[in-house]
Amino acid sequence: MIYKSNSKSYFMIGCMSGTSLDGIDLAYVKFTKNNDWKFQILSSETINYDLNWKKKLSEAIHLTSCDLKKLDIEYTNFLGTIIKDFIDQKKIEILDAIASHGHTIFHQPEKRLTLQIGNLSDLSYQIGFPVVCDFRTQDVALGGQGAPLVPIGDMMLFGSNSACLNLGGFSNMSLFQNGNVLAYDICAVNTVLNPLANRMDLPYDDRGRMAQRGKEIPSCLKELDKIEFYTQTPPKSLGIEWVQKNVTEIIDKYSKHKTEDLLHTYTLHISSQIAKKLPEEGTVLLSGGGTYNTFLVNEIQKKSNVKITVPSKKIIDFKEALIFAFLGLLKLHGSINCLASVTGAIRDHSSGKIFKPKAKIK
Repeated sequence: MIYKSNSKSYFMIGCMSGTSLDGIDLAYVKFTKNNDWKFQILSSETINYDLNWKKKLSEAIHLTSCDLKKLDIEYTNFLGTIIKDFIDQKKIEILDAIASHGHTIFHQPEKRLTLQIGNLSDLSYQIGFPVVCDFRTQDVALGGQGAPLVPIGDMMLFGSNSACLNLGGFSNMSLFQNGNVLAYDICAVNTVLNPLANRMDLPYDDRGRMAQRGKEIPSCLKELDKIEFYTQTPPKSLGIEWVQKNVTEIIDKYSKHKTEDLLHTYTLHISSQIAKKLPEEGTVLLSGGGTYNTFLVNEIQKKSNVKITVPSKKIIDFKEALIFAFLGLLKLHGSINCLASVTGAIRDHSSGKIFKPKAKIK
């Protein structure tokens, strides 16, 4: 189905739930097309997960297929309520569609497996508007990694920079060269830092202050830097399973050390891996929750030659939701929104499923 409109302005809601379980990001965006695409974030909000949902989502990887289907229905209903409340509370009256990423439970592209719950067609019925969702499965079926998905949005909306670097559950970068984009996951960030902070009964290490107080554990840092993934060539992407199998196993060996020392060491590891991948010159636009980690950002800047640019709070917090809104809009137009050069799929394609409000599925 191709979306047809004579208008040059489009109104979308982007919905994103990250692997670090920070919450659900919602962005109501106006897109305007002249020669290039422009955007304006009109409203935005993050809905934090309560302890119950954090537990369910963090443990979902261990569920049976039957229980996963039940959780998928429950999460879809939860997501529908969240989005509908956002529309009502923000008094949104002009809306073309919602683009929703869902929440990733597992991601194993090498086995052609990926699962994001919350992408059922019933979501459109609950909200009462068209929904574009399930962006990853088609790319994986085409032999791709199913990730990263944001590079085409980075290129079309933020291409005046040399690169875009997201510091979320994972760090991923879109690098712009001669009108082309190279993009891939670099390393785990908040999927490791936040659980370490949890040991101190903190949701996260505010500004990286605890990490900054810590001391390096040389042998731990050496082991982390030797993880095989870092030597692999793109396309490549990461999932929570990889974190548990690789990073967590190493950190657990050093569990007798102070938490602040583990945070310090892992932050040095992140900054080193990222700095190796940054361009030699130009500007790099940051986004994601890790942008607020002053210690991490300063370490990246110290180890690189590029100028690290910190954008407005709305871009930091809602860039991924913004870009998924854009990916949904491209899908509605039948335009390419997933690049084979980035994911390794057999071809560029327009990814995602479009659902229109119909009778509720029982």
